[in-house]
Amino acid sequence: MNKTLNSTDPLNNEVIGSVAICYEDDLKGLLQQAKQAQVEWGKKSIQQRVQLVQQAYKQLEPIQAKLAKLISREMGKDARRASYEAGGAIHSGPWLAGDSGEALRSQRQGNSEIQYRPLGVVAVISPWNYPLAMANNLIVPALIAGNSVILKPSEETPLVADLLVKTLNQSLPSGVLQIAHGDGKTGEALVKADINMVAFTGSRATGQAIMANAAPKLKRLIMELGGNDPMLVLASADIHRAAQFAVASSFENAGQMCTSTERVYVDERIADPFEQAVVAIAKNYRTGGWPEGDVDIGPLVNPRQHQKVVRHIHDAIEKGATLLLGEKSPELPFIPPTVISGIKPGMQLEDEETFGPVVAIDRFSTIEEGIHRANDSVYGLGAVVFGKADVQEVANQLQAGMIGINQGAGGTPWVGAKQSGFGYHGGAEGHRQFAQLTLINH
Repeated sequence: MNKTLNSTDPLNNEVIGSVAICYEDDLKGLLQQAKQAQVEWGKKSIQQRVQLVQQAYKQLEPIQAKLAKLISREMGKDARRASYEAGGAIHSGPWLAGDSGEALRSQRQGNSEIQYRPLGVVAVISPWNYPLAMANNLIVPALIAGNSVILKPSEETPLVADLLVKTLNQSLPSGVLQIAHGDGKTGEALVKADINMVAFTGSRATGQAIMANAAPKLKRLIMELGGNDPMLVLASADIHRAAQFAVASSFENAGQMCTSTERVYVDERIADPFEQAVVAIAKNYRTGGWPEGDVDIGPLVNPRQHQKVVRHIHDAIEKGATLLLGEKSPELPFIPPTVISGIKPGMQLEDEETFGPVVAIDRFSTIEEGIHRANDSVYGLGAVVFGKADVQEVANQLQAGMIGINQGAGGTPWVGAKQSGFGYHGGAEGHRQFAQLTLINH
């Protein structure tokens, strides 16, 4: 039985550190501590919890550069984007604590009082693509609601999560925030344990497994399960602006982003100049490792993800799509800027979440056809439409939790539709999901 989990640099496969794996017996000890700590934590006033969490986040400021470097080395993110994520998480944490505190205060309605009470122990299972930001968005409101938290970070980014928790725990009461390292088996054991809620960001397949394992005791769930986000480009669109967005959204974080544009459907009347603009813009994107300057696309997180993207490219070309830019069989660890036209239903690029730096394009002859293609997915996280005439009418027909008109999708609350999950992040209602609403009549 392996006792440690190694973290490797996707750029060169170098082992950069290790953590102790949390097995089922270890988990029992964590859970006992979490339950004991939650009792006293839950008794504190909301303001006391807010102050303690805000104080804890101040401890992160001196290690911002160290956190950023770990993000780069563990998942391949370039130095500029890693620094932005680390700084954003550190400075948004205190604000998120205060915002949660306001949302969770008791309210009076006539002779009734609405209280937001702790649920108990919350398991936070966070992804590798934004290892600080995504964990942050779930840990903070769960703590402010009076719960104790056990964080199960992705096995791809254990070191940055470990440093986050250890640093926060310099200020937080013992046992309120703990970490359980390991792979899917650790996550499964945590979901099955005697906890009260699972807050998860990750794949649809893992989300289905979590639902099944949480069902026997009807544990509460908040799940964001990724997407296969479409972009519609109408004949009235600003072609250059739309092309810039298509490339930027498809390539951001090497395409490893849940609201990345995965499918682009463009009106056939402007398809040729749009595709030409996309290729011209995409050619300017540079791949490279995190220590290099002016890098736009870093290495993919691991060989499995690289292989998946290559498989999707092969599948599309073999089924009739055209490779306008890029390589059919790029070598590890990079996927160079890739543009493919002529995607169709039945191709993996169209039907699945690719999670790589690929602009996948097809044409439509009528707006109705474009809307149908955009909506023809089990996912419904985000969607985008570019154009002038009819743009609002088209947006009203798109099936997604977040819709952007001539801009990206996303914001507060962060919410998906269909099989992109349920529950949502941010805003008063989002924060209140981490609490038991209780009505008291006087």
